[in-house]
Amino acid sequence: MSESSRKKPSDVVALDLPDTDLSEEQERYFQVCEEKLGFIPNVLTAYSFEPAKLDGFTALYNELMLADSGLSKLDRELIAVAVSSVNKCYYCLVAHGASVRQLSGNASLGEQMVMNHRTADLDRRQLAMCEFAVKLTEAPHKVVDSDRQSLREAGFSDREIWDIAAVASFFNMSNRMAIATDMQPNEEYHSMAR
Repeated sequence: MSESSRKKPSDVVALDLPDTDLSEEQERYFQVCEEKLGFIPNVLTAYSFEPAKLDGFTALYNELMLADSGLSKLDRELIAVAVSSVNKCYYCLVAHGASVRQLSGNASLGEQMVMNHRTADLDRRQLAMCEFAVKLTEAPHKVVDSDRQSLREAGFSDREIWDIAAVASFFNMSNRMAIATDMQPNEEYHSMAR
């Protein structure tokens, strides 16, 4: 993708942010996104105004959402949507709702999750995971050992509980940044996996 055809940060957020040059590694990362998805997610474009922020965001996202974990990629996307639904984050609901549709092969599951994870077609394990993520979002000070024990009883290891908490925490931060900047999702997400 040529630098001139790439969106500028101010094209995707309601802030006047500079358009800066990306490193060769960052340009390659954007090219991989375009090859795999057919577009560069606007969240990456938004963070590209400052290369160190882009690197920090992508490193944490890749570690939490793509690295090895006892949680499947679908599990992690379900958490993203459950948290984003509570926070009413338009960007993340559109983008990660599309990922849920794609990973699950179920076109309605993404919308069910956006509206209310409790009415979605989830198994006991997924429901327990989403309940914990939602409680951590709505009332983190009320999370107690019995909440962690409920996850253990649903089949999660303590390491997986860490991952559930980390993904939920990341999306609480991401939701707030997307809402604060009026970040707009890529149009392509709306038609994915339909």
